[in-house]
Amino acid sequence: MTPQELRAFCLSFGAAVEDFPFSPEISVFKVLGKMFALTNLDARPLTVNLKCDPEDAIRLRGEHEGLIVPGWHMNKRHWNTVTADAALPDRLVKELVEDSYDLVVAGLPRSERLRLDRP
Repeated sequence: MTPQELRAFCLSFGAAVEDFPFSPEISVFKVLGKMFALTNLDARPLTVNLKCDPEDAIRLRGEHEGLIVPGWHMNKRHWNTVTADAALPDRLVKELVEDSYDLVVAGLPRSERLRLDRP
């Protein structure tokens, strides 16, 4: 997956925005103020921090050793760092981004979830 594809996919979700709260190089993708993805789109390899169910996080790290690791500078239980421009299929990276978005949306108040059409 290219940096442009990753950015476009993250922004394709309802109410998703790109923000730069940490530095101009670090893209933070948020839904209604809550982060679901964090990346440096200029870095090589291209990695992205994504929220993940704790049990799935451990399983994914075991299945994709070295390509999916505990979240860098994040809560290691709930976040993974995914190498997006390597051997992982783009389909899997997209699934992980969508899962991250859905987990964040699930934590929003019901009224906001309904506005996003993700009850």
